[in-house]
Amino acid sequence: MTVIVRELRPDVPADTEGFARVRRLALPYILFTSDSVRHTATHLHPDARYRPLIAEEDGEVIGTAQVHLVHDSPEAGQACLNVYVRPDRTHRGAGRLLVKAGEEYLAAQGATKLLAWALDEPANHAFAERRGYTRGRSGHFLRLDLANGALPPLPAVPPGVELHTAADFTDDPRPLFELDAETVLDEPSDVATEFTDYEAWVEETWKHPLLNHELTTVAVVDGRPAAFTVAYTDGEGRYSTAMTGTARAHRGRGLAKLVKNDSLRRARAAGCTEAFTGNDTGNGPMLAINKWLGYEICATEVRYVRELG
Repeated sequence: MTVIVRELRPDVPADTEGFARVRRLALPYILFTSDSVRHTATHLHPDARYRPLIAEEDGEVIGTAQVHLVHDSPEAGQACLNVYVRPDRTHRGAGRLLVKAGEEYLAAQGATKLLAWALDEPANHAFAERRGYTRGRSGHFLRLDLANGALPPLPAVPPGVELHTAADFTDDPRPLFELDAETVLDEPSDVATEFTDYEAWVEETWKHPLLNHELTTVAVVDGRPAAFTVAYTDGEGRYSTAMTGTARAHRGRGLAKLVKNDSLRRARAAGCTEAFTGNDTGNGPMLAINKWLGYEICATEVRYVRELG
């Protein structure tokens, strides 16, 4: 049996479905569907030079790699190389071949620093360190049983605050873009990110097939979004918050708790049965909010870094 690595074909359902299947099996805490794989492959900003790779064994997709430059960072030369192999198809060389192909491609695009996430497991640590990657920061995945768990009472809405959904901004989502651009600047990360391209944000984020406008809750103050929690759903009962943030001028008022609790309640009413989220291990405030909501840590991942000569 021979393993080969090639570029994903976004217009071929077998490729996008296989990619999504591998990601769900290897990392079930992040929502992936065939449509979302296709959307990312065709709508990520051209400057990212995105190249999704798949590893095949006898025509079956057994591994994937998301390979791209971090185009929206003020620090040039950074790139991401995230490789996942089906848990029941490891030790066949797929991971090694995907890493090799990804590194060669990114080096040719001018990358000088490679960043890769790996689940916090001994075999993954050994794999990364053998290839010259060093351990960096870490993050937790958290899960909440929406079908059986009890949510805390919904906090009182502060005076002057109104709860809306992203669907209320369909005609003009720019205010949500501006809030997203402000809050991402303060998100704990080893990669600084700046959102400056509104049209690209609309194509990549606002039109993402998993973004649920009706379940994305927005706290509005004086007609402007002040806090939000971004909800993704996969149509199979799974819900995930991709981002929860509050504008700097409105922090300390409990708005993050309010919007996240509200979104979870409406997600449960809409038939979602389990919720996922992720936090940097150093993000104490959000970890405390998620613990209050009933989330429990279900896995941890580590960011590995390799400097290219």
